[in-house]
Amino acid sequence: MERLNHNLAVKPASERLGYLAFVLTACVFAVFFVMPIVWSFANSFKPAAAALADPAALFSKAFSLENYRRLEHVGAGWYVYAGNSVLIAAGTVILTVLVSVPAGYGFSKFRFPGQSLLFVLIMATMMIPFQSILTPLFLILKVFRLQNSLFGLVLIYVTFQLPFSVFMMRNAFDAVPKALIEAARIDGASQATILRRIMLPIALPGVATVAMFAFLNSWNEFLAALIFLSDQNKFTLPIMLVNVSSGIYGIIDWGALQAGIAVTMVPCILLFLLLQRYYVRGLTAGAVK
Repeated sequence: MERLNHNLAVKPASERLGYLAFVLTACVFAVFFVMPIVWSFANSFKPAAAALADPAALFSKAFSLENYRRLEHVGAGWYVYAGNSVLIAAGTVILTVLVSVPAGYGFSKFRFPGQSLLFVLIMATMMIPFQSILTPLFLILKVFRLQNSLFGLVLIYVTFQLPFSVFMMRNAFDAVPKALIEAARIDGASQATILRRIMLPIALPGVATVAMFAFLNSWNEFLAALIFLSDQNKFTLPIMLVNVSSGIYGIIDWGALQAGIAVTMVPCILLFLLLQRYYVRGLTAGAVK
């Protein structure tokens, strides 16, 4: 409120009304975005009977952890599926960053025959719906005996992420002045040293953006995990949510479903809150040169 009052005080009278309307509109949109999250968390702490009787109600007089306890009996248990999701997301983030950073640096700061064509081909793969290539990907994993494997699923997710990640990193490195690289070369620094000690710290917002997108996409992805994994002990959280929502005899367990959604959302919310500053800077990296 102090910041709002300060902004209103320093602006001319003609701009105050527009600024106030902008703030009010932003608050309304924020409420619309936040309310589903609040509703899911509130319903996850309802007793089972209250959640089944009125799933749309926001709050209940009673508070219970029963829904979270029931998740332990869904298949192998929610903690097993959460562990699988963590391993897959972490592997996807690490491999995506390790590949996209040097690739983006190469496309940004080096010139070689066929560079533009190769970059266009990489970007063109973003236009291919991944659902249309699931069958050939499954056959490839089968040849390498990686079907029903968490590592095989990580490789699939990295494949999906690389075009966007290479594009983001190239833009991030384009924003770094060439004078820094030339000065480092005069001092005798190698290309690896320049990338590690000069370019990476400056392009860190871009790296954070790539890592966040890789995490969110691999954490929430459902279709590929459903197709490539057949062992129940290797399922991920999105597949667990489908099992919970199907219920027994087709009856949806609303309380357990909201508890599962809450468990799935918490890492995404925390990661975004921790990296939001880098995320915004990373999205605009290279936009203005």
